[in-house]
Amino acid sequence: MEAEVHWYEASLEPRKLYELIDDPQAKAVGMLRVIDESGEDYLFPEQLFVRITLPESLEKQLSEVA
Repeated sequence: MEAEVHWYEASLEPRKLYELIDDPQAKAVGMLRVIDESGEDYLFPEQLFVRITLPESLEKQLSEVA
């Protein structure tokens, strides 16, 4: 299993907030569409992430900075 995770290391940083794009087809197979470090969206296994809910004010501030 360890070798499977290594390719994600180039695209993701641990404990970082990532923007998700709603993709029902990806979710149906256990994947999430995530905007990674390159600014592009890619599919990643859902188990690599923890969903959090941000206060609306913080979400707005983050979207203005991005």
